[in-house]
Amino acid sequence: MANEKKPAERSKDGVGVPQESDEAVMTGDQSAGETAPGGAGTAQSDEQAGSDEAQHPAPEAAGEYTLSSEDDAASPDGADLGGPAVVQAPLPDRLPHIGITPATDGQRPGQHPTDSSELTLADSDIRLSEDEELTGWQPSGGRGSELPAVPRAVTPAAPDRSARRNREEGPEPASSLTADRLLTSQQRAPISGWRYWLYKGTFGYLNLGDSDAVRIRRALEHRVSVRLGERTRYVPVLSRKGGVGKTTVTTLLGMALADIREDRIIAMDANPDRGTLSDRSPGKADFTARQLVQNRFMVDSFAQLSSYVARDGSRLHVLASDTDPAVAQAFDDADYRAVTDILGRYYSIVLTDSGTGMVHSVMKGTLEKADAVVLVSGGSVDEARLASETLSWLEAHGRHDLVAKAIVVVNMSSGNRTEVNVNEIEEHFRSRVGTVVRIPYDRHLAEGSRVELSKLQTRTRDAVVELAALVVDQLH
Repeated sequence: MANEKKPAERSKDGVGVPQESDEAVMTGDQSAGETAPGGAGTAQSDEQAGSDEAQHPAPEAAGEYTLSSEDDAASPDGADLGGPAVVQAPLPDRLPHIGITPATDGQRPGQHPTDSSELTLADSDIRLSEDEELTGWQPSGGRGSELPAVPRAVTPAAPDRSARRNREEGPEPASSLTADRLLTSQQRAPISGWRYWLYKGTFGYLNLGDSDAVRIRRALEHRVSVRLGERTRYVPVLSRKGGVGKTTVTTLLGMALADIREDRIIAMDANPDRGTLSDRSPGKADFTARQLVQNRFMVDSFAQLSSYVARDGSRLHVLASDTDPAVAQAFDDADYRAVTDILGRYYSIVLTDSGTGMVHSVMKGTLEKADAVVLVSGGSVDEARLASETLSWLEAHGRHDLVAKAIVVVNMSSGNRTEVNVNEIEEHFRSRVGTVVRIPYDRHLAEGSRVELSKLQTRTRDAVVELAALVVDQLH
C-alpha cells in the first residue's frame, strides 16, 4: 500500500502530464535518491525518466487521438494505477496567426491599449485562409478518423419587404395614395340610349357602360381641359370671304372652350366694319372694344373689366365691336394691341373674330400675337379656293409656323345644296395643313340667331368639341 499512487497521478509515457499533490507518496528508490549527498538523487531521477521514455516512446505525430488502455495505465513496475482510460484532445496541424502590437511607452508587453482610439488592426490581427474564412477555423482530426464538416452558418432571411420600398427611386410618397387607386372603381351609369334604359329597368343591376361614341366625346373633353400654363394664348379666326360662317365658328369654339375648361375664355370682335359677334352670343354688351381702349388706364382689376364684356347665358365672355361703321374705322392696329394687353392679364385664351380680308389695319397685330389660327372655308368652289389662297398668303409673308399649326374648318352648318364634293375639299386642305374639321348642317345654326349649345345636334356638338380639342393641342 505504500507504493500505491493516487488516481490523480499519471504515468510519464506521454499520455498524461503528472499532477502535483499535497502529500506525495515516494517510493524507496526516490527516498534513497533524495538522501544522497551532492544531488545524487536528482541525477538518478533523470536517468529513470530517460529509461521510461525509452520504454514508452511518445506518439509519432501530434494531433492524433491517443487512447490509454489498461496496460498503459499500469506503472512501469507493473503496479496498476487504477485510473480510467484517458483520451487526449488532438493538437491542430496549424494555429491561426495572432498578431501582437508592440508595447508603447508606459505600457507592459501584451497589454491592450486602454484608449479605444489607439486600437489598431494588429491588435486583433487574425489571418485565416480562404477556406477558413468561408467555413470557420476547425481543428484537424486524428490519423484514423475524419471530423465531420461543420455546415456553413445559414444567414437568416431578411424580412419580406414591399418591392416598392426597394426600388431605385425610393419609397412611394404619400401623394400616391389616391382615391382612384385605393377605392374600388364603379363604372358610371350610361347617360343615354338603350344602355341607359337597361340600367334603369334593372335598377342598376346591369350596367353596360356608355357607348364608344360617348367615350370618345369624354376623351375629347379631357384634351380640351388640359392646362396651358401662365401665358395667355391668342387664336384668330380668319377668312378672306364673308358669309362663310366665321363669326359662327368663333362663337361655337369659344362656347365649347368656356363650357369644358375651368379658366376664363373671351372672344373679341376685331372686325373694322360692323361686327356681328355680339349678335350670335347669348349675352348683351353694354360697352364695346373702342370704349375699353379709351378707358384702358382706368381698368386695373377684373371686376372693372367685367363691366365691358357680355357673359349672360354662357361662360364665354364677349367683347363687342362698335355698331357704327364710321366709328369702327378708328379701331386700328394700335387699339387692338392695347385691348389685347388688357385682356392678357385676366384671360387664358383670347379668340379674335377677324375682319374679312388679310390687309386691313388690325390684321398685322392679330398675326403677330397669334399662337395658332383657325381658317374657315365654305362648301362652294370659290370659298374653298379663297381659303386655300389665304394659306398661300401666310406663307408668302413668312408665317410658315402658323400654316403648320393652322386648323381648317369646312363650315356646312347653314346648308349647301350644290353638287360640290366636300370630301375633295377636305383632301385638298389635308395636303396643306395637319387637321381639317367639318361642321355639318344644323337647323339651329342655320337660323342665324343666338347660339345655344344645348340646341345643337349631337354630331354638330361632337364636331365643335373636336375643333376645341385640336385648338388646345396646338397651344401647348
